[in-house]
Formats: sequence, structure tokens, C-alpha cells
Amino acid sequence: MYPNLYYAFKDLFGVEWTFLRFVNSFGFFVAISFIISAIVLAAELRRKSKEGIFQPTEMQVMVGQPATFADLALNFLLGFILGYKIVALFILDSSATEDPQAFIFSSLGSWPAGIGLGLFFAAVKWWEKNKQKLDKPEKRTVRIWPQDRVGEITIIALVFGLLGAKLFDIFENWGDFLVHPSDYIFSAKGLTFYGGLICAALAIWWYARKHKIGFWHLNDALSPTMMLAYSLGRIGCQVAGDGDWGIENTAAKPFSWLPDWMWSYKYPHNVNEVGVPIPGCTDTKFCNELPVGVFPTPFYEIIVCFILFLVLWSLRKRLKIPGTLMALYLMLNGLERFFIEKIRVNTRLDFLGFQPTQAEVISTLLFLTGLVLWLWLNNRAKAQKSTNRTNKA
Repeated sequence: MYPNLYYAFKDLFGVEWTFLRFVNSFGFFVAISFIISAIVLAAELRRKSKEGIFQPTEMQVMVGQPATFADLALNFLLGFILGYKIVALFILDSSATEDPQAFIFSSLGSWPAGIGLGLFFAAVKWWEKNKQKLDKPEKRTVRIWPQDRVGEITIIALVFGLLGAKLFDIFENWGDFLVHPSDYIFSAKGLTFYGGLICAALAIWWYARKHKIGFWHLNDALSPTMMLAYSLGRIGCQVAGDGDWGIENTAAKPFSWLPDWMWSYKYPHNVNEVGVPIPGCTDTKFCNELPVGVFPTPFYEIIVCFILFLVLWSLRKRLKIPGTLMALYLMLNGLERFFIEKIRVNTRLDFLGFQPTQAEVISTLLFLTGLVLWLWLNNRAKAQKSTNRTNKA
């Protein structure tokens, strides 16, 4: 396992670059998944726009104005945060930055680096605005297509996705949260996918309404993208060993050619630092592995969800009724997660005499929602088609 890129480069290339300790493997693959998914989403929105499904919106922008105080203050704040935390990782004493995640969520940092980088960002903003300044600022009308908003959609999905994932993890472990609230609020660990999905979906729904983007068509464009993002994000879970593994698996391999780690894995050097000490490991951190092999469920989800992405991608032009691709995504997503929960370690709820996991409950609701949505959209389309025939007659 590679809790951060330092371990990956050390094992794969034989180099020991200390600064790579600051790049968390899970976060790295989540970032990659967002970037690739944004590219795929932009391509699909562009295709739909060419087919006339989407139309641009017009908005007026003021050009030629000098930088405002708000512009300078915002850029200074951004530069200050980057300098105070990120630059500080490279210049402070190693004893303060030995655990990069703990450092990021602490109050420690470099004031000179923060102020210096903040002033630099503010100066760059002032220079850019001054270069574009006109003697008489004017309003101009610009046309914006949905694919031009992919950057904003991605940021909204990232922010509300992480917020929702953290909140749902707190709800799922409410008893422990009440005892150790700081361990949940100020930690990068503990993220629940469905919490992120639900909160991000609500935020994007509001954004689509605000900018008059066809709701069902946008959902259809997002569906393959979300399945792809989930598949790629699970690579980070598998590589870092963040606890999303399965139950103990001591059974013999079903196929001799199957690598051990694909069937039963102990997740050595896992980022959660759980398990027993690894013999001979001399690092100060990440020297644990699970005492017994478990099902590598993140790996299974990587494969299954990528196949489901290909299925959705192949059907995106064939399903003509708006919203049906989204309905299919909800059903496939619900089925995949429901069945993987059967071999996955997770907190169980006490619900009407049953003890399902939170993911099992939500995945069941997602499947049923997708099924009802599929039937409703198809029945509505048939009714509209029948009405149109009657009117023509």
C-alpha cells in the first residue's frame, strides 16, 4: 500500500523524494478522477449542444474595470492560505510537518510565507486587471453554453461532495462522534460516498435551475461521468488502504492464477495505521497491516464500476427519453453497492429489527428511485406520444 506518493515512488522507482510525503494517495486519485470526469462531461455536453438539446444563456459582464478591493482581498486570502499551509510544509521543521494531514488540519503554519504569497497573488490580480483596464468600462453580452460551465459544476460537486461525505460519515458513527467530535471534524479521514452523492446532486440541481440548464439532459450527461469518477476514486481507496476493505477472507483462491492481493489482502502500510506491526518496518508511520487477509472490495468496485461506465456510455445515444439514463444509473449504482456491502466492513444500523448498513439502505432507496423514475418517464413519454397522435388526427 502507498499512503502517499513517497511510498509509491520509493517502491516503484527506487527514489526517496521527501516532498512526496505531502501528496496523499487517496487525495491524488480523487483529484485525477475529478479532472478526467470533467473532461468526459464537457465532451458529452458539447455533443448534446451540437444536437440542439442545449441552448446558450446570455449574460452581461463589465469589462475594463480596475481591480476592486474585493478582488484583491479574495486573492490575498487564497495566497495566504496556500502560503501559510502548503509552502509551510516545505520550509518548517520536519517535526512539525511529519504528519502532513495532521499539520493541514492544525493551527500551525508559516506567517511570513502566508503574507508573502498573499501579497503576490493580490499583486498579480491587480496587474491583470490594470492591463485590461479601459478608459471607459463597458458592459458586454456573452453567450455561455453548458459545457463552458463544467469548471463551476466540478467545483460545486467537489465542495458539496466532500461536505456531504463528511456529514454522512458523522451521522453513520454518531455515537463515537459525540465522544470524539474533533477526530471527525478536523480529520481528512472518514468519507461516505452516498453522502457526497446526495449533497452534490442537490447542489448541482440548484445550479442547473439557476442557469436554465435542462435538468434531465444534464442528469443524463452526468450519469456515465459519475460512474467513471467513482471507479477512479476507488483506486485511491485501494492504493492508500483507507479502511474501505471487505470482511475477513481466509478461503482458498478459486483460481490458481489469481494474484493473492486480488482475493485476500492484508493492506500493509495502510493509511489508517490499523492492524499489527509489520516485521522489519522501521518507518515512524504506516508500519501496520491487517492480521488476517480481507476481500479487497475497492479493487472489485474499480472493475465493476468501470464496466458499468462503459455500459452507460454505450447507451447514452440510444436512450432517447430524457432522464432514463439517469434512472438506469441509479439502479445500477444501487445494485452494485448493495451487493458489495455483503462482503464489506461497515457500521450497521438498528432499523425495525434489521441491521443493515447505511449504504445498504441508501442503495436500496436509489435502486427503487431509479426504477420508479424509469417507469414514470417512459409512461409519460408514451402518454405524450399518444396525445400528439390524437391531436394530429
